[in-house]
Amino acid sequence: MLTFILWLLLFVFCWPLALLALVLYPIVWLILLPFRLVGIAVGGVFEFLRALLYLPARVLRGRPVA
Repeated sequence: MLTFILWLLLFVFCWPLALLALVLYPIVWLILLPFRLVGIAVGGVFEFLRALLYLPARVLRGRPVA
């Protein structure tokens, strides 16, 4: 909601820039999408390595107390 209000303020003060931002936003989102997917994949690999390293401690500790 705050983003929309800021866009409206930009539209009031400088409408060509606001329209340019409105047109370029989907293009920038599509360009950044592969980087976001790579970030998700790298995060998954790090979580897997963390689980693999902590596995012996979890096995030796026994059943977790919840």
